[in-house]
Amino acid sequence: MHNELTEQDIRKMEEEIEYRKLVVRPQALEDVKEARAHGDLSENFEYHAAKKVKNQNESRIRYLERMIKTAVIVSDESAEDEIGMNNTVEVFFEEDNLTEKYKLVTTVRGNSLEGLISTESPLGKALLGHKTGDRVHVEMAGSEGYYVVVKSIENTVDDGTDRIRSF
Repeated sequence: MHNELTEQDIRKMEEEIEYRKLVVRPQALEDVKEARAHGDLSENFEYHAAKKVKNQNESRIRYLERMIKTAVIVSDESAEDEIGMNNTVEVFFEEDNLTEKYKLVTTVRGNSLEGLISTESPLGKALLGHKTGDRVHVEMAGSEGYYVVVKSIENTVDDGTDRIRSF
């Protein structure tokens, strides 16, 4: 399994791993130790809750390390007038007579509710490389699809504020 990530994605993941190892892990271990001292472990809710938090933290660290290990680094650079990674794009949906704005990001940062769409999603794939004014066909499953028109492209700098999703 390979994940397409930008250098910024990798940096954010490494920062999260460091935080989880240096801050969250010691606190979780201390919480488990303290809860264990309260006696009978079979009926000790605090102990089970502390163990759960500790295990979730370790799982997240392993997940991030695996993502970095299997990553394929992709460029977030594009031509000035062309849609690329981290560009904010305003598109007009012909069928719905609706205009929406999206920022194209890697899969791990995709969140359609916040207007962040993956370059691996049908819309993201279709938009890559197009220019303002282009009418783009977005292919869905099979032969289904729809058309959008690129209204504007904003070359945005990745400031690192988009959060890496937890799974």
